Amino acid sequence: MNSSTSVPARTVLTAANLVKVYGGKTRALAGVDLALQSGESVAIMGASGSGKTTLLHALAGIIVPDGGRVSFAGPVGPVEVSALNERDRARLRRESFGFVFQQGLLVPELTALENVALPMMLAGYPRPESEAHARRWLDALGLPGLGDRRIGELSGGQAQRVAIARAQVTGASIIFADEPTGALDSQTSADVMDALLHSTVGQGHTLVVVTHDREVAARCDRTIHLRDGRVHTASGEPVPAAAAPGFEFVGEGWDRSAETNR
Repeated sequence: MNSSTSVPARTVLTAANLVKVYGGKTRALAGVDLALQSGESVAIMGASGSGKTTLLHALAGIIVPDGGRVSFAGPVGPVEVSALNERDRARLRRESFGFVFQQGLLVPELTALENVALPMMLAGYPRPESEAHARRWLDALGLPGLGDRRIGELSGGQAQRVAIARAQVTGASIIFADEPTGALDSQTSADVMDALLHSTVGQGHTLVVVTHDREVAARCDRTIHLRDGRVHTASGEPVPAAAAPGFEFVGEGWDRSAETNR
């Protein structure tokens, strides 16, 4: 599935022994090790309550694990995501990560173009530049001429393409998608996955998809199976931490020298 074969893959995000407990007793993650490579697509599958969304949120810095570390190979050096404060995690998500959710979570009062341009404007780019870049993304994702429509005037598949454009407009190197086709029919789901894969791994970026859909997972380069907060093989056997697929610890620490350049 990876079409960026001309660029050597590198480890871009690493999870080491992630643990997350809710309510003092519900262990959503029970020691997960995982490494993500540039230009690959990874599906995370498992039954409801297996820890899929918790893992995605921990990898993306939306939540902080109770144990273990998440490290991102950022453009200015390795960043230990799980050690950042909320402000720095928010900045990291805004600048380096993109998100696509099942319902899109688009702003209904804004047009498609304004929705896509919004992350750039929040990052401080001028509105004309943001909207010009957003329009190019909409055109690339098969939505030319639809930028002035509000979200309620678009089909489900069109709205998800808007969400995909919004997720990548700032140049995110990792896209996290939580059931991005869950509310779509099978044909629209296939079309949205085409757009998602082409615009992420097709450009050398990394895609992480939480899904219940085996057809969606089959289109990814590999699948991580979760059960009771642990990684298992496809046959159901737990994977020992040291043998987790592609495990490699990138590093730790937030390069504060980069702060002075922003």
